Amino acid sequence: MHWADHAAKILSQRGVKQTIASGITPSGSFHIGHLREILTAEMIHRACQDIGLESRYVFIVDSMDPLRRVYSFLHEDYDKYIGHPLAFIPAPNPDGKPDSSLGSYSDHFLKPFLEALHLIGVSPEIVMNHEVYASGAMESRIHEAITKRLEIKEVIESISGRELAEDWFPYNPLGSDGSFDGVSVVGYERPYVHWIDGQGVMGKSDIREAQGKMPWRVDWSARWGLHEITCEPAGKDHGAAGGSYDTGIPISRILGYEPPAKMVYEWIQIKGGGPMSSSAGNTIGPIETLGIVPPEIVRYLVARTKMSKHIDFDTGNMLFEIADEYERLASNPPTLDPDSPRRKQVAAETALGALRMSQIKTAQDLEQNQVPLRHLSMLAQIRSDDHEIWSSLSRSGHISGEPDGALRTRLEKMRNWIESDHFPEDHRVKISTKVPEKFLVEMSDPQIEFLRSLAASLRTSEWSEPSIGSAIVATMDESAASRRECYTAIYLALIGQERGPKISTLISECDQNSIVNLFRLG
Repeated sequence: MHWADHAAKILSQRGVKQTIASGITPSGSFHIGHLREILTAEMIHRACQDIGLESRYVFIVDSMDPLRRVYSFLHEDYDKYIGHPLAFIPAPNPDGKPDSSLGSYSDHFLKPFLEALHLIGVSPEIVMNHEVYASGAMESRIHEAITKRLEIKEVIESISGRELAEDWFPYNPLGSDGSFDGVSVVGYERPYVHWIDGQGVMGKSDIREAQGKMPWRVDWSARWGLHEITCEPAGKDHGAAGGSYDTGIPISRILGYEPPAKMVYEWIQIKGGGPMSSSAGNTIGPIETLGIVPPEIVRYLVARTKMSKHIDFDTGNMLFEIADEYERLASNPPTLDPDSPRRKQVAAETALGALRMSQIKTAQDLEQNQVPLRHLSMLAQIRSDDHEIWSSLSRSGHISGEPDGALRTRLEKMRNWIESDHFPEDHRVKISTKVPEKFLVEMSDPQIEFLRSLAASLRTSEWSEPSIGSAIVATMDESAASRRECYTAIYLALIGQERGPKISTLISECDQNSIVNLFRLG
């Protein structure tokens, strides 16, 4: 059973109504690592719907969280906004300076991320946390937390192992300058929390409005009850022993709500570079990624991997490997045979689940005749005109008639990828007009003789992939060079590398006279 289907089955024991949640803090540009949380939750939501549960998927934006420091992409003018809620400070302009005409800081970073979610087929119910506080919906939960302050304090200290200040309070009010920093609570009379800030100014915050917020561990627990959340996958930092999940579960019960069961996922990390970090610049953005990668491949990357396993990600060779795997699965889905060994049944169910969860639309039929990513990569590099590519794909039987919008978009993404720094160098294809002297020097006499014989054979060959393939094999059989040496000679002469795309396919896309002249070595 696929991991999302297994999670849905467990959730069904809780009841018919489910609310699946994920959340994010819009403190800066998002990276593709954030998509794992989003897609993990969304796939469980889909799986719940697939078995007839009444499921909703909410995406909670922690817009009441404060700006914690001046990040590297911000101007020093943001220093005055440290400690202020992200929803209440201005967005940065291209120079990183605060500019109120651009809207709020939180909206500025959230908008492109939501656009990325739309591209990947995710349409959650958006919940802005500052709006929740402003609506008064949190008032009763804030009051309950304050009333049971000592009980909650004991939970956090005993489970997390850290000691809280004697005057710790489960509500952080905003001071006279609009910041959370340096504000001390001095009293509480429902609905007002009385405080004194770092400037010595005394005031009060109304817990029915967005004049403060609960600390993270309490806030997380409170919103489980508010939104009736039954499942919220969290990263391993929150799921670590003594982390937010371990304290959140008992706090939620103190506040009167049965919490969701602990569910932890591993991170996506850049292959060879460790976990992604926005502050360290070790990231690849969702918009950037989806500008070059078909969205179903990104979905498949998450769908194929158990939550407990980390994902190594790069936008080079790995994408071709993942695409190959997806394309094989999509073109030849496994069948469920009740008479086969249980191990094979499990593998088939898991693969079919991953394939189902990879589709952009839940009811979308699989494209049975997709153009392989590798083949499209080759065509996009040797054909600058899109119409030539469509003609080639028609001749090869990959498409019939005019290309659909999805294929046109896929070609556009492929060209973006090829033009970017992310495209793997060993997949770059540039057809030579003349074999470089350095390769001729490296080749043996049998290899050179093989190329000249191949030129003669190709000169009279029908210019189709099968005929070209036959001519290559027949010439190899008569050559003193080994097959490996023959293939190496062809690739070096044609693209200056020792390996590349399927050679008969590549040659068939080139001009016959140009190839014959190239292999003549004249």
